Amino acid sequence: MTAQPPEPSPRPAPSAELRASHDDREAVVEQLRDAAADGRIDLDELDARLEQALRSRTYAELAVLTADLPSPKSSESRPPLVLKGGMHGASRGPGRWEVPGHVIARGGMGGVKIDFSRTECRLTEVVVEAYGETAGVTIVIPDAWAADTSGMDPGFGGVKDKTTPDRLPGTPLIRLTGAGGMAGVVVRHPNRWERRKLRSNPTHG
Repeated sequence: MTAQPPEPSPRPAPSAELRASHDDREAVVEQLRDAAADGRIDLDELDARLEQALRSRTYAELAVLTADLPSPKSSESRPPLVLKGGMHGASRGPGRWEVPGHVIARGGMGGVKIDFSRTECRLTEVVVEAYGETAGVTIVIPDAWAADTSGMDPGFGGVKDKTTPDRLPGTPLIRLTGAGGMAGVVVRHPNRWERRKLRSNPTHG
């Protein structure tokens, strides 16, 4: 009887005594805030746990703070968001919406606009697969975010990156792939009109 090869062992979890990073602490802080918003812990307990999270130095110290809470939902595991311009166009935003790790935008005849201005994205990177096609794709990102268009095929319409490289720590990088097509792909920060709208109604959902 032929012996079966051993099954590959799962990737080990971080050792409890390993030092935690700023991102590790921030992830626990967000999980605690979500738990308070869901009513799982009260505000006094939230304050105490947040203070402890910011002082934690190891994975073990952080794990204690979330041991009685459900695992956070991962945006990376969400299916891709697909937007097709078709004949009449398509858009997402500027209201608050949950950002998946992968967005696919096809300009079609009507064009596509993706506005991240009001989103609260916890991912370090979002891949936007954009195809300008006939009417183009426009992507609007907050000033603190940055974009990388090096993976794009400019096509006939080209790729215009009007963003600044001043990305703040902890904010997402929008990594563009795809092709400009006939009409092109534009990634930019909010324009004057959009900024005025954001200032006049900053809490709009």
